[in-house]
Amino acid sequence: MTGSPTSASVSAEKTGPLAGLKMIEMAGLGPVPLAALMLSEMGAEVLRIERADTGQPLLNLPEEYDLDRQGRSILKLDLKRPAGAELLLRLAARADLLVEGFRPGVMERLGLGPDVLFQRNPALIYGRLTGFGQDGPLSGRAGHDITYLAYAGLLHAIGRKDAPPVPPLNLVADQGGGAMMLIGGVLAALFQRSRTGKGQVVDASMIEGASMLAAPIHAYMAAGLWSDRRGENLLDSGAPFYDTYETADARHIAIGCLEPRFFAEFARLLPLAGHFVGGQYDKSLWPAMRAAIAGRVKEKPRDEWAELFAATDACVAPVLSLVEARNHPHNRARQSFVRSGGLERPAPTPRFSQGPQPLAAMPAAADRQPAGILTRFGLGQEEIEALAKAGALG
Repeated sequence: MTGSPTSASVSAEKTGPLAGLKMIEMAGLGPVPLAALMLSEMGAEVLRIERADTGQPLLNLPEEYDLDRQGRSILKLDLKRPAGAELLLRLAARADLLVEGFRPGVMERLGLGPDVLFQRNPALIYGRLTGFGQDGPLSGRAGHDITYLAYAGLLHAIGRKDAPPVPPLNLVADQGGGAMMLIGGVLAALFQRSRTGKGQVVDASMIEGASMLAAPIHAYMAAGLWSDRRGENLLDSGAPFYDTYETADARHIAIGCLEPRFFAEFARLLPLAGHFVGGQYDKSLWPAMRAAIAGRVKEKPRDEWAELFAATDACVAPVLSLVEARNHPHNRARQSFVRSGGLERPAPTPRFSQGPQPLAAMPAAADRQPAGILTRFGLGQEEIEALAKAGALG
């Protein structure tokens, strides 16, 4: 990315690798809006379809902090009215991509399932994201990140020995297994369409996406290198050289020196007794090694340890808060966080060498007016007025 991201009106000409791509986002919560935000910042022109009777949102964010609506045009439709459903069919006929995160069968009951939309637009990519997939015994169940991780076996694996499992925010199933897998799937489908001309359904589920993220763990377990018990393994706080430790000022450092040469550097600087270096992977030494590391780390405040290890490959880092992370010199140098109005947020990622990525902005007035939006999709003024009279537009 050349230079820092800049905010731009949604209706302005988009730039980026997906410039020219028309996308419809069926409004929802969580991973689908994140996927839409990222695709918008890659250049896609995103039209967010909201219910005409939208009530109080789960999290009533001030507009300038509402990333679920930034970078899009917004059209409120009553899809239960025939005129509203027909309008969405017309919009989809001119779109490249539609994404939705409803429970299985919801779009079909509205007459907007993929079979119907493909009749209007055989080249449409229809992205669907659910917790459990489009079929199976649990497909109709409600859930959240913690639910999908529980069924995937991953929640069981996250946490310390002899302690309850720990929810990893909603980063693993919702965002990693959901939004990221949906993005990967629709981009793959778009590439295939470039060769075949045909659209298709992308069925992404958060339980399967989260499970895929853990594929290497399953391989380690099959090879006998991983226990199915929490807090006993190399990456789950079982190993004393891959864990967090409290410092003298009641903060923490993160130690992750898995490789022997990195561990040797860590042991030299801490310092740690030499017999631990030769026996790094001798599990019988781990309890004593952990106690020695914990005792030593407790002697200095976090930032002193950070300074000591800063220029080394010992893989030691200060555990920063969310606010501290924004101000870290590396993140400042990379412009990893950017300001959008009153919001300081992560910059668009990944970065592309062929020009800057615009930072998603709140929709301007023109991006909320049905007339302007529908005109861009080829509807005439009389048609738009008729839709308004029919109550299809919010």
